[in-house]
Amino acid sequence: MTGKIVFLFVLLSFQMSIAHDNQLLKSLKKDTEFQPGDNEKDSPLRIGVIGLVHTHVHWILGREEQGDIEIVGIVEPNRTLAEEYSLRHGYSMDIVFDTMEEMVAKTRPQAVTAFNTIYGHLEVVQYCAPRGIHVMVEKPLAVSWEHAEQMIKLANEHKIHLLTNYETSWYGSNYEAYRRIYEEKAIGDIRKIVFHTGHPGPVEIGCNPEFLEWLTDPKLNGGGALTDFGCYGANISTWLMKGVVPLTVSCTVQQLKPLLYPKVEDEATIILTYPKAQVIIQASWNWPHNVKDMEVYGNKGFIICKNGTDMIQFNGKTQEQHAFEAPGLPSGLHDPFALLHQVVLKGHQLPEYDLSGWQNNKIVMQILHAARHSAETGETIIWNDFFKDESP
Repeated sequence: MTGKIVFLFVLLSFQMSIAHDNQLLKSLKKDTEFQPGDNEKDSPLRIGVIGLVHTHVHWILGREEQGDIEIVGIVEPNRTLAEEYSLRHGYSMDIVFDTMEEMVAKTRPQAVTAFNTIYGHLEVVQYCAPRGIHVMVEKPLAVSWEHAEQMIKLANEHKIHLLTNYETSWYGSNYEAYRRIYEEKAIGDIRKIVFHTGHPGPVEIGCNPEFLEWLTDPKLNGGGALTDFGCYGANISTWLMKGVVPLTVSCTVQQLKPLLYPKVEDEATIILTYPKAQVIIQASWNWPHNVKDMEVYGNKGFIICKNGTDMIQFNGKTQEQHAFEAPGLPSGLHDPFALLHQVVLKGHQLPEYDLSGWQNNKIVMQILHAARHSAETGETIIWNDFFKDESP
């Protein structure tokens, strides 16, 4: 009888401990999560910047004041780097913290932007999602398909926005191409899309040591040129194909500069096939110039986006082509941080398979995963067989 009493007492104590822990988590989430009221919707979005080791961080640090965002905290344990950027951009070192825990407790951000390693994206979502803090990561979404699955699950479970930022998402030329293809039917049905993305190489263009340290590490970046620049074409093609997944994925990679990049590939070509179209993504650290262009060929013409502005359109019937400039993007949706403000505070709904949305970037990560497997095995990946356990 005494033994039963002791057992019941221990069981009751254990249940009370669990209940206390659950209540503590709910309290912590309530203390840190943000639900915008009427006044907050007209205020700047409170943003925490996670990491300074991705040099795309200069985009937000050097952004002109527009009244839509406020950087309230920065997480960067490398004080030397933080001080260097502080002198460059003028932020106070008082808002720089060593950990996410410190930064969130002291500054209560409504959203964070991740400029840490790609491997570190998962940790950011694991910490922020349960606290109701929205997350924007720098491309690609994750270091691997396994990490991406966990991030998406957490974001949906805790009802936060999970966005991925690409430079090309802010190219007016891409949106003008989309409009002409689908609204004007300017080139007929899409038959082939070709992407050239990359540069002469991270070392060659002068990336700083803090960036190079992880960019050329297969664990921290997920690969080399395949990850770094293959994601752009996968992202835009998924958008142009309106979320249709490819039938097959094949990929070849090379190390053309093994002395500079001994751990990762510096050359990658991905080929995606669809029922009536093909996509070729040429991702490279061996171009003689910096390039992010796109060629879209239809059965009645083609459109070329030479960069973010300059375009060419060819009419197959008249055999005429003309060059023109794409219009700019509308105010409020013109850069990643304006979009983040609109989504979090203004209730802006992303279109289906939007370039920044998780639905698109889920497919991007699947493409990169399949491409990596193809490159390693020398086999063409059949999508439905490779992802047979995945829901459509």
